[in-house]
Amino acid sequence: MDIKYIGGGVTAPNGFLASGIYCGLKKSNLQKDLALIYSEVPAAAAGMYTKNKVKGAPIYITKEHLTNKKAQAIIINSGNANTCNGDDGLHKAEKMTSLQAKELKLKADDVLVASTGVIGVPLNIDAIKDGIPLLTEKLSKDGSNDASLAIMTTDTFQKQLALEFFIGDKKVTIGSMAKGSGMIEPNMGTMLSFITTDLSISPKLLTDALKSSVTVTYNRVSVDGDTSTNDMILILANGLAENPTITEKDENYDAFLKVLTELNTIMAKNIAKDGEGATKLLECQIIGAKSEEDAVVLGKSVINSSLVKTAMFGSDANWGRILCALGYTKIDFDPEKVDVSFESPAGTINVCEAGSSLPFDEDMAKKVLSENEIIIKVNLFLGDYSAYVWGCDLSYEYVKINGDYRS
Repeated sequence: MDIKYIGGGVTAPNGFLASGIYCGLKKSNLQKDLALIYSEVPAAAAGMYTKNKVKGAPIYITKEHLTNKKAQAIIINSGNANTCNGDDGLHKAEKMTSLQAKELKLKADDVLVASTGVIGVPLNIDAIKDGIPLLTEKLSKDGSNDASLAIMTTDTFQKQLALEFFIGDKKVTIGSMAKGSGMIEPNMGTMLSFITTDLSISPKLLTDALKSSVTVTYNRVSVDGDTSTNDMILILANGLAENPTITEKDENYDAFLKVLTELNTIMAKNIAKDGEGATKLLECQIIGAKSEEDAVVLGKSVINSSLVKTAMFGSDANWGRILCALGYTKIDFDPEKVDVSFESPAGTINVCEAGSSLPFDEDMAKKVLSENEIIIKVNLFLGDYSAYVWGCDLSYEYVKINGDYRS
């Protein structure tokens, strides 16, 4: 099937508008901190959330509002996570939805809410209340850029994408914006992702597709092994593409799932690439595993290893650290069968065969590992399953950013 990359982010699909403003949650008025996504008609909706036992107040409110599996707007703030604030946090998260619903002439449960930022600080609801009228006024078809800026915290670049594809003779568009930089070990990580589409699909199959896609994309990203409190992925499908509504897992469902997974793969890799202080995107490919689940666990162990991450930062082909990271998992494998190689745009270098060192050119290894995107390929020779996971290196800057995050 043909998939076309286009501009527009979350406002690329028919019937979606967005906006982003500064309302006063962040210290600098040069940084937007309040965003809104709005569908001109009611939409089927689904979400996935952090597995951390400590959850931000917005997650509880959004899950409650999604019990009817539909929504029409999402309000998002950055600069404050509204987490660990007890009943005050829940009240303010609910207040955000009711205030925004009033401006849009919707019911409160048609509005979803998300927050990101510092944990344990009371949310300045007055700043949000004062900002909502302007936020609503600025809704536009060109508002995706402002909205994506407004959800950023320590991100160094915006994360937006939109794709077009066809179901029969109907053009369908899907758009996304996301943020995420540190505290990322999904299932998910300090990570917010919002997806819009004009596809017509039943709420149940929309939920199924989101879960299937997230399992092989966002849930395979890890920046630092910390699972955050506010991670959330939301998707709205408003049906304005006017395709025959997808109600079965047929070829049309499969086409949508393929496009959704491509979208989420690119967005997830961008989040890994933009880890706090990161200089390199790491992709660990585990092949020849006994099961896909084993491959994911092994791959995450490699990209979460501080020793592997620092070796990649220093462009050091210290492959022993990779075997070490594989070895302290609970997954059974034979170390004497393992091959390891490194790949990048600069070339490929094999460093380990059957668990033992191979002679290799250190200068060539340095060249391969000096690129900003590196593949760590591990072959276990145990089975037919594989998985790719994504992470980043660990630099001096990560410590600096997280050492003074609150200030």
